[in-house]
Amino acid sequence: MKNLLLSLTLGVAALATVAFVNSPPEELAINAAIPQGDYKMKDVSGKTISLNEVKTAKGLLVIFSCNTCPYVKLSEARIKEYSDYCMANGIGCALINSNEAQRAEDDSFDKMTAYYSAQKLRCAYTVDEKSALANAFGATRTPQCFLFNEKGLVYKGAIDDNVKDAAAVKASYLKDALASLLKNETPKLQETKSIGCTIKRVE
Repeated sequence: MKNLLLSLTLGVAALATVAFVNSPPEELAINAAIPQGDYKMKDVSGKTISLNEVKTAKGLLVIFSCNTCPYVKLSEARIKEYSDYCMANGIGCALINSNEAQRAEDDSFDKMTAYYSAQKLRCAYTVDEKSALANAFGATRTPQCFLFNEKGLVYKGAIDDNVKDAAAVKASYLKDALASLLKNETPKLQETKSIGCTIKRVE
């Protein structure tokens, strides 16, 4: 009986450990600094860059994205619009592909390069090896946005309130946050819930 109870106890402990290991990392808090700012990633340009190299004096927009997620597909025009807006207004911008489990498939570097060209993007688009940066941010979805000013994180979450239908958007969260950033103001809304595909980490 004692052996059975011991086995059950160990089994529960093992399950708890697995659950802890596989649980999503804690999401970056508002006002936090850019995590792992010097972490080097391969960009579609062929260069190796870090977020600290992409950011400007005005700030930095990071969007966890990919080639394949249906929600990213629905958001492509908006991702292009806001990444181009950043580039035009002197705000650093990087799209991060953390889908390490699909690196040998449609989220390979070659496929990323082709996708970048097809979308006519201008910002950085980088490979996040082993989802290290996603883990540091606590990012879990694609697309998922993190906007920083010179002091820290000022907005995190969704692009807007209707990922499925751009024509039906009533609240443009990221657009409003970017406008506030350029005015050196704190966005009125700093946190929203991202809706999208899970980041495909390697277990």
